[in-house]
Amino acid sequence: MIRKKRCSWAADIDSLNQAYHDKEWGVPVHADRKLFEFLILEGAQAGLNWATILKKRKNYRKAYDNFDAHKIAAYGSVKLRRLLKDPGIIRNRLKIRAAVLNAQAFLKVQQEFGSFDRYLWRFVGGRPIQNQRRYGQKIPARTKESDALSKDLRRRGFKFVGPTICYAFMQAVGMVNDHTTKCFRYRVLAKK
Repeated sequence: MIRKKRCSWAADIDSLNQAYHDKEWGVPVHADRKLFEFLILEGAQAGLNWATILKKRKNYRKAYDNFDAHKIAAYGSVKLRRLLKDPGIIRNRLKIRAAVLNAQAFLKVQQEFGSFDRYLWRFVGGRPIQNQRRYGQKIPARTKESDALSKDLRRRGFKFVGPTICYAFMQAVGMVNDHTTKCFRYRVLAKK
């Protein structure tokens, strides 16, 4: 049996993370709801391991009304208290409040640009950045594009969107192809 070569961060981890790497990470996303989901999850991940968030992803979908920004933007104090008691998500008051503020800001961006997708992909010229990093080569924590995105999101009222979180988000939604050149996913995504 031939083992697939993967990015080093996905080579020796559990099947949930490998499935995420093999099927989702770096695939260009254009659906607004999915983009919003990743934005919220990347913010929730701040200071934690992504595997922690992946394991709680189904719980997040349930707790956050399948990432319906209209519903989340209207969350009041009763719903916020319920979320703070939900063991299926990260129970951090600031991150939960940020999800509500981000939903409100997200809806304003949709209104202004017609879609969050249209707004977001401008930061990479409408096409994924195709990096060509070799195995073991250090991937930066942030770039000029993630710095620009972070600055603009914060100006628009988004929270938990620092440059490092934005770069992880950009990698996740395929705005950047950071699969290493020896990873079996690199060539597939380089064609997109």
